[in-house]
Amino acid sequence: MSLREATVADLDGIMAIERMSFLGDAWSTAVMEADIASPHTWYVVWEEGAGIRGYAGLRAPAGSADADVQTIALAADARGRGQGRALLRALLSEATRRGAREVFLDVRDDNTAAQSLYVSEGFVPIGRRPNYYPADGGVDAIVMKLELRGWVAHHARTDAAAPGQEWCT
Repeated sequence: MSLREATVADLDGIMAIERMSFLGDAWSTAVMEADIASPHTWYVVWEEGAGIRGYAGLRAPAGSADADVQTIALAADARGRGQGRALLRALLSEATRRGAREVFLDVRDDNTAAQSLYVSEGFVPIGRRPNYYPADGGVDAIVMKLELRGWVAHHARTDAAAPGQEWCT
């Protein structure tokens, strides 16, 4: 597995996964391109073999105390192997580097696998957005929050006990 910072040159691979993962709620190519190019965001891709197998994006403007996970998506046949966690941790590390203290995200109410991942990393539910995903039948979004200080302290302890678990190879 190889994670690296995404560029606009990765757009075709990212959009293929975006459309497959989010169907009617997928971002347009123009919106994704603008987000990847923005100085307020940071995207990472997971490459395996000759292609992009997953990506994730973070919105963390300079000087802001909070950040938002914009998206995390994996190719359908690449799920369940720990790469979603690696992408999430890369985003959280970047949010820390940018000086954020809290990270927020929205997750589909019917995506229990993603909710479990987020809870296992320390996110807590703080609200609900009714009918947030209208293209898929009006599924609610659960709003979650993570205090980065606790996440960093936890990983400082656990990473010291298991060296070599860096997010980027």
